[in-house]
Amino acid sequence: MRHPEPAAMPPEAPALLRAKALNAWYGAAHILFDVDLEVKRGEVVALMGRNGAGKSTTLKAVMGLLDRHRGSIQFMDRDISQAEPHQIASLGLGYVPEDRRIFSDLTVMENLEVGRQPPRRWADGSEAPAWTPERLFKLFPNLGEMPDRPGGRMSGGEQQMLTVARTLMGNPYLVLLDEPSEGVAPVIVEQMAHMILELKGHGVSILLSEQNMHFAELVSDRAYVLEKGQIRYHATMAELARNDEVRRAYLSV
Repeated sequence: MRHPEPAAMPPEAPALLRAKALNAWYGAAHILFDVDLEVKRGEVVALMGRNGAGKSTTLKAVMGLLDRHRGSIQFMDRDISQAEPHQIASLGLGYVPEDRRIFSDLTVMENLEVGRQPPRRWADGSEAPAWTPERLFKLFPNLGEMPDRPGGRMSGGEQQMLTVARTLMGNPYLVLLDEPSEGVAPVIVEQMAHMILELKGHGVSILLSEQNMHFAELVSDRAYVLEKGQIRYHATMAELARNDEVRRAYLSV
């Protein structure tokens, strides 16, 4: 198959996150091969591909969660290539893992408090998005109805919401969101889409790992398509949605 040429991207805001020539391994297995991507301020970018394409590995490499990776990772004009996960989080890069990892013995409010970080400002001195439990309960009404419920007594979809809310308590400039639509009820998927658009409206940027084309199309501005650890296509989300050839080659089951 002759790979279509990616469409030229219009000039936009400076990149918050930029990865260049990113390679990653699990043990001896080479998973990512020279991945280049970037996320600009105020946009939602989908990292798409089938199961095993390397989407989650990309997010983990950016977040410093892999023992072995190589390449350049810049966040807010700082080199985080060799930084520890807690250092990266303290800079304002949030991460919502696919497997949720809430504290099951802690209540909703206690889980939120675990994620709290001070408010942040952009380089020009303007205020970055700031989150409190009260604001989050407006974004996630289900959580507002159960502030004292232990995490272990919540449904999978509610736990997913709590994981996102806990990450937002860190007041991130950008959130790495891994497979938010995976394994949750359609009503929760709809709420997740609404949540992502709300976050974008508040100025939070998102790098979204996803294989649900419909979900990604609802919320994303641009898309990178991964196959076998390599970027095969990059375009606006609208262009990907119109490109049957690329979707059949890299996204169809």
